[in-house]
Amino acid sequence: MCMLIVANWKAYIDDLAKAKKLFAVSKRLARTTKCAIVLAPSAPLLGALAKNNTSDVAFAAQDVSLSTGGAQTGEITVGALAAAGATYAIIGHSERRAVGDTDTIIAEKLERALAHDLTPILCVGERERDNEGRYLVIVREQLTTALRMLSPKGRAKIIVAYEPLWAIGKAASFAILPNDLAEMALYIHKVLAELLPGKNSNRSLVLYGGAVEPDNARALVAGSRVDGLLVGHASTDPHIFSLVVKQLV
Repeated sequence: MCMLIVANWKAYIDDLAKAKKLFAVSKRLARTTKCAIVLAPSAPLLGALAKNNTSDVAFAAQDVSLSTGGAQTGEITVGALAAAGATYAIIGHSERRAVGDTDTIIAEKLERALAHDLTPILCVGERERDNEGRYLVIVREQLTTALRMLSPKGRAKIIVAYEPLWAIGKAASFAILPNDLAEMALYIHKVLAELLPGKNSNRSLVLYGGAVEPDNARALVAGSRVDGLLVGHASTDPHIFSLVVKQLV
């Protein structure tokens, strides 16, 4: 049952020694479980860890800039992230949307990432789950706006991470129920089938993120049609992250 596991360290890890320990644990997990593990450290740690990386663990940028370079102090271009060793990029995370990333900006960031051969992990999700199904409209709009500007080839490379905002940063008891996740995964595939040419949508990966813990990881993925997990805070503790990964073997 092993899948794609993306560890989003956010700003929890700012110590190189701890980052190296998490990297070492991830390399061991990738070897022993055959899971595909992607680490998303902060930009400085990305450069320190991914340099000369020959392991099965891959690296992701936590976000990308719209800047193409030049006189823009403080910006980190997609080219610089790729040169540092990133092969994936998380785009549209709810915490970036909260500080101003609109669907249009996210669409432009997807284009930037694809132009530098980074595989985008597009985050979508509703703020709250209502009884009228408006949350489905929100997810459809996020997907449609983000992918509309891309070429058919570009759309086919997108990984979608469904992260309902009401579950992020909470305990496992706040995570979505497996049956509800199965329905959402099917819905996302349905929308992707409308946006992607031919049978490409069948090959698109859909991840889940939001209150992922060792206690619920197995139940979340079993029978839900998700292809893996986007793990936040639980990915920053070597022991807890190991337990999460081992639940998917």
